[in-house]
Amino acid sequence: MKRMAIVNQIIEYGVVAVIRGDSKDQAIKTVEAVKAGGIKVMEVTMTVPGAVDIIKELCELNKDHEIIIGAGTVLDAETARACILAGAEFIVSPYMNLDVVRMCNRYRIAVMPAATTVRDAIEGLEAGAEIIKIFPAGLFGPSIISNFKGPLPQGNYMPTGGVTVDNLKDWIKAGAVAVGIGSDLSKGAKTGDYELVKKTAEQFVSELKKARAEGKK
Repeated sequence: MKRMAIVNQIIEYGVVAVIRGDSKDQAIKTVEAVKAGGIKVMEVTMTVPGAVDIIKELCELNKDHEIIIGAGTVLDAETARACILAGAEFIVSPYMNLDVVRMCNRYRIAVMPAATTVRDAIEGLEAGAEIIKIFPAGLFGPSIISNFKGPLPQGNYMPTGGVTVDNLKDWIKAGAVAVGIGSDLSKGAKTGDYELVKKTAEQFVSELKKARAEGKK
């Protein structure tokens, strides 16, 4: 799928599931549960054992494009390229690594580098990142997006780390175009309770719809 089509779908769906796990089996079961809960964007992190192989397997199973599969916690351009070749449709980095951004630009793959300062955000925008990840969002709160949007209203921002069902609406109100969800989803996976993972995913999807509806009033 084309790069901008992926970006637009990520913004449309609004919730990115950050997939972590101690094993390939746990990660894939988490993806299945999250999908069943209505989340359609999956970010498989490089902290999962065999993450690149998992991305490749998920992409092979996703021929009908029911979900969007990307790679997260990408620390360097070499890893970004490996994920892209495995089929990843977007790349997420936990910091502003311009080499990663350039690699994604070379292959016309959507990229979301992280920023915690206006300087980071400007560098990301200048390098061509369509969405700037705010990480770790919990250290700053929704006001960081409001503050970024003062001098940089043209930016698209996605907080990750610290977004909960209870505060999601505050992030959307502050201007987030999407949110990344990790720890809340992995709680159920760690204990093998994938029904809890599914229900948690459903809650986030529901809260996003409510928050966006309220924003239109």
